[in-house]
Amino acid sequence: MQSNDARIIRGAAIPTAAVGVLASVVAALLAGGQGAGGVALGVFVSAAFFALGLLSLNHVGQRWPELFFGAAVLIYTTQMGLLLVLLLVLRGADFLDGQAFAIGIVIGTTVWLAGQVRGHMTAKTLYVQVEAESKTAADERSAVTPGGQA
Repeated sequence: MQSNDARIIRGAAIPTAAVGVLASVVAALLAGGQGAGGVALGVFVSAAFFALGLLSLNHVGQRWPELFFGAAVLIYTTQMGLLLVLLLVLRGADFLDGQAFAIGIVIGTTVWLAGQVRGHMTAKTLYVQVEAESKTAADERSAVTPGGQA
C-alpha cells in the first residue's frame, strides 16, 4: 500500500469514527440502547465495506492498472448492492433497530465518501512520471550558449 492510500483511508476512517460515536450518542438519547447499537453497527458496516473496497481497488491498481476504472465501478456497485442486501436481511432483526441501522449506514457512507474525496483532492499523487533525461541531451544543452555555439 502506498503512503497516499494509507493517508486517504485514515482521512476517511477518522471522521467516520468520530461521527459514528456522535450519532450513537444521539441515538442512545432518542431511541435507547437498540437505537445506539443499530447506528453504531451501521456506521461500522459502511466503514468496513468502503475500507475493504479501497484496499481491493489499491490491489487491482497495482497488479492490473489497465483495469482500474472498470474495477472501481464494479467494486462500488458491488458495495452498494451488498449494503442493500444487508439492509433487507436485517430489516426485521429483533436485536437491533432497523431504522437506526439504516440511518447509521447512510451516515457512515456519507462521511466516509466525503473523507475519501477530501483525501483524494489533497493527496499529491504524481500521475505523470518524468523520465530522467539522457546524458547526451544534457551535454548538448550545456554546450549551447545564448549567443550561439560555444
